[in-house]
Amino acid sequence: MPPDVLHFRPLLSPLVQFSPSLASRVQENQPCAKKYWQGMKGMNLTKKKLIPILVLILSIISILRLLSLNAKTSLFSTGISVLSSAPQQNCSQPLSTCNKTASHTPESSDKPMKPHNITTTLTEKEFKVLSDLIALKSPCNLLIFGFQPQYLILSSMNAAGSTIFLDDDSHKISKERKISNNTQIHKLEYNMPAKAGYKLLKHARQNPAACVPNPRFLQKSKCKLALKNLPSQVYEKNWDVMVVDGPSGDSPESPGRMGSIYTASVLARAGNVSDVVVHDVDRMIEKWFSWEFLCDENLLYSKGKLWHFRVRGHTNSTRFCPAEEGSTIGK
Repeated sequence: MPPDVLHFRPLLSPLVQFSPSLASRVQENQPCAKKYWQGMKGMNLTKKKLIPILVLILSIISILRLLSLNAKTSLFSTGISVLSSAPQQNCSQPLSTCNKTASHTPESSDKPMKPHNITTTLTEKEFKVLSDLIALKSPCNLLIFGFQPQYLILSSMNAAGSTIFLDDDSHKISKERKISNNTQIHKLEYNMPAKAGYKLLKHARQNPAACVPNPRFLQKSKCKLALKNLPSQVYEKNWDVMVVDGPSGDSPESPGRMGSIYTASVLARAGNVSDVVVHDVDRMIEKWFSWEFLCDENLLYSKGKLWHFRVRGHTNSTRFCPAEEGSTIGK
């Protein structure tokens, strides 16, 4: 009999069967990887598209805030024009401002200078510096050299305190206008042109005995920078906050702010602590005289064209800045 033939399955057949399975897995994984990278690319494109949208939204918010501030300023400007056409009241009434014109006549000039109507308004960030300061100090004594419609907002914030404006432009203010019980506007005449700034600074340095930082001698001072014919209450009060934004000082022939900065720096020494804010410090006069009389060590911070100084009272001091002897400008 022929031997029985045993039938065996080849041992390699399972391996042959598994190999297609592994290949299929690799093939299945390839589309997944492609899908993953395609998804990542889609996300990158989405992020790139979102950036312009976010920038547009932020720009719209900034424009709306600016329009809101301009709307407030326009309302105050309208109020000023209406008040200007109103009949004048007696200065003794509590709601009116004094109609006296304060004039300052230095030795170098005999006639008051005509003010320029060109003014620079505060930016939104600059105005926020002032409004935050008044909100912190109110109620306080607030003295402002210059007049802008924006500053009426500061006056209203300081309703429980006292506010005085000193300005030389009759086009912006009338001699007499109702503001509030605690706010006065006085017309002031300046006789110091901006082009005389260097000579006046040199005069102050060559005459330290005359240009001393003592508020008790301010009205009778022999310093050419001193404003000696201001309303009496300006010399009598201790001012918590002073803002120098006038006169215009926008050209060599226009009135400069040399006297305003000097006088504010002297008045600041009368109280315990005074905050003095100077606008337009990008100009040479404002920069020079601020460094000279308000001093580098008193500079608290700056924002835009504003410098904010905090000056402590020193009624017996003989000089403005401890380090001023080392300076050489104007000597």
